[in-house]
Amino acid sequence: MTDSSEHRLAIVGAGVMGTGIATLALGHGIPVVLVDVDDETLKTARSRIRQQLRHAQLLGALPACRKQGELTTTVSIADVADVTAVVEAVVESAETKAEVFAELAAVMQSDAPLISNTSGIPIAEMAGWTERPEQLVGTHFMNPSYLIEMVEVSRGPRTADAPVEAVVALLTALGRKAVLVGDAAGFVTSRLLHPMINAAVRIVEEGTATVEAVDQLMEGCLGHPTGPLRTADLIGLDNLVDSLDALYERTGEQTCRPCDLLLRKVRDGELGRKTGRGFYEYGKAMS
Repeated sequence: MTDSSEHRLAIVGAGVMGTGIATLALGHGIPVVLVDVDDETLKTARSRIRQQLRHAQLLGALPACRKQGELTTTVSIADVADVTAVVEAVVESAETKAEVFAELAAVMQSDAPLISNTSGIPIAEMAGWTERPEQLVGTHFMNPSYLIEMVEVSRGPRTADAPVEAVVALLTALGRKAVLVGDAAGFVTSRLLHPMINAAVRIVEEGTATVEAVDQLMEGCLGHPTGPLRTADLIGLDNLVDSLDALYERTGEQTCRPCDLLLRKVRDGELGRKTGRGFYEYGKAMS
């Protein structure tokens, strides 16, 4: 395993994915600079990370006797200047990602990989949004990042070899297995999973089966570990809609067009586990 002391990670975006990746890195002894737009968001993120670290430790998902990395939270992109890699984990919006890339280009070390945890947008497209397309690498951590050991990795046509090698080394230090795939909208996991969840929601919307019945059948007959609708709640229904929108815009496939029930739940603020209610009800919103 690569020595964790070689790495200092920045994560831009303190939502579900950003905090999950931060938990993974901190638990493997890697210091993290977590960036978001306001102190309240970062306060919530620190609380979530503490909970997730306890959860991961209880499950034995982190190295034993490894000193945790130091967490720094900030609203200033300038604070990522001395990191060895940056993970962009903001919403699946071209405008937002392009804005973040422009800010990062002004402060990042010239040889630090810029890692986009995108779920729908091809790396070739995003390369046009940064002055350093050769440093841009795509990853797709699955949620919860601190428990799932496989990570999808994609390079664009302008990505150099060195940043890909650096990302694989970072993932190895995090105890993760990198699986390299080609560059395309949604890569592999999102292109398969998200339209399937959308189809499951549509089945409920049409009255063919209840939420519970869909998940029970997918678990019991087809071996899905949690069922697609419980998985949707874990992803976050707003994140799922953003990803489906990105896929639909780039592929034109009707299976990627978010169905009405999914859109209605997002409008009503029923976003899944993080709000305490989605397709299922939970004890309380994730803090």
